[in-house]
Amino acid sequence: MLMQGFNNGVLPLLGYAMLALAVVAFVFAVTAREDAYRAAEKQTKTFWSVLLGVAVLVDFFLGMLFLQIAGLVASIVFMVDVRPALKQVSGGGRRRGGGSSSDGPYGPYNGGR
Repeated sequence: MLMQGFNNGVLPLLGYAMLALAVVAFVFAVTAREDAYRAAEKQTKTFWSVLLGVAVLVDFFLGMLFLQIAGLVASIVFMVDVRPALKQVSGGGRRRGGGSSSDGPYGPYNGGR
């Protein structure tokens, strides 16, 4: 009974979450500039676009758990490693006005000191 509830309730939600992450990562990979990949010293735009596109297709059409997990790993690596590097070299990772990363909306955060 527990397995039936898990298969009918939790697994489809995990599948949708993996698909959503793969789609978001794919959109970010496709919309980034090609020269940003070279400047960040990451794999090419084509590499990430194809890899994440295959992950989306596998999640959407095949539903094979092993391939879904491989796509999940690729999506996580892109979102955690590649995307921040692309934002940094594209100028998206810096705040306007040269502020620190600890700056809040009204100035620097000093930890209550």
